[in-house]
Amino acid sequence: MASEPDRKIIMEDGQEYYGYSFGSDKEKILEIVFNTSMAGYQEILSDPSYTDQAVVMTYPLIGNYGMADDDYETDVPTIGALIVREYNGEPSNFRSAEALGDVMSRYGICGISGVDTRKLTRSIRDRGSRKALLTSADVSLEEGLRRLGGYEPARDAVSRVSCREPRVFGAEDARFHVAAVDCGMKRNIVRSLVGRGCRVTAVPWNASAELIRSLRPDGIFLSNGPGDPTDVPETIETVRALIGFRPIFGICLGHQILSLAFGAKTYKLKFGHRGGNHPVKDLETGRVEITSQNHSYAVDAESLRSTPLTVTHLNLLDGTVEGLRDEKDRVFSVQFHPESSPGPRDSGHLFDRFIWMMEVSGGNA
Repeated sequence: MASEPDRKIIMEDGQEYYGYSFGSDKEKILEIVFNTSMAGYQEILSDPSYTDQAVVMTYPLIGNYGMADDDYETDVPTIGALIVREYNGEPSNFRSAEALGDVMSRYGICGISGVDTRKLTRSIRDRGSRKALLTSADVSLEEGLRRLGGYEPARDAVSRVSCREPRVFGAEDARFHVAAVDCGMKRNIVRSLVGRGCRVTAVPWNASAELIRSLRPDGIFLSNGPGDPTDVPETIETVRALIGFRPIFGICLGHQILSLAFGAKTYKLKFGHRGGNHPVKDLETGRVEITSQNHSYAVDAESLRSTPLTVTHLNLLDGTVEGLRDEKDRVFSVQFHPESSPGPRDSGHLFDRFIWMMEVSGGNA
């Protein structure tokens, strides 16, 4: 990297970071966040929950094992950008089909390498997530701040990453049928359900309660997804109408949507939780699980007092709500990702719990 930097990050508070372009060189304004995972950049790149975000990878070397065809979490990645310390465009891995930068170029995803990611991460941690302009190195700070000042973030991320029509996964004669509300659902969630004997019918984010009832599912799943959960009032109303109909299991955004459907509130975290090493305590068993997380919003614990929901899990780093349940209405949810990808697999038993709930509920007869 002997040449002069050709790319720049301009933060809305006036900070500037220089680096080198890989992937797409489009100019973009994105929310800048950080992820502490030591592996799994392909799954992060293809996770729909990162729509419209620039992700700073705290692990210093990215791209070294390439991109494998079987490891994508969605067909078309919608992340905004990756910001890394060092990019390796010549991967060494027998599973690799192509280089990370080539994939990013194909899908219009910006990449900037050579950045002091430690300093940038500390800035996000101390001052919070905020808007950033990814642009050419010759754009002045004054011009960059002008462009940032005139930018209003989109609020339609879920509708852009959800399926358009119902899609079916798994065997027709599977033991259980799950209706999954797709707000940006990761592939490994589907794999986790299908691998446990489920046929999964994914429905769009704005599917009506009547449509879901007509599918006669044994259980209802609420998926992960990007953005503010209050941006999808249609989904919240659908879930509210389905409470008590069948067992419901929500993950991440689905956890937040379920809480809103019960009348609780959510709020935006200062810099969110993103990584594969977040300790979460199960209050029912006392067990501490190391979890995979990716979210900007959390459920307001105080607002739960007016609902029948019980807190089941807490984040040991900041005390935020990580799990909820209501036995009467057969619902439960977690803020973290039990399907991992990337991350530990400590929490896969939650899918088994969902299977058990469908079994004891007697199916869709």
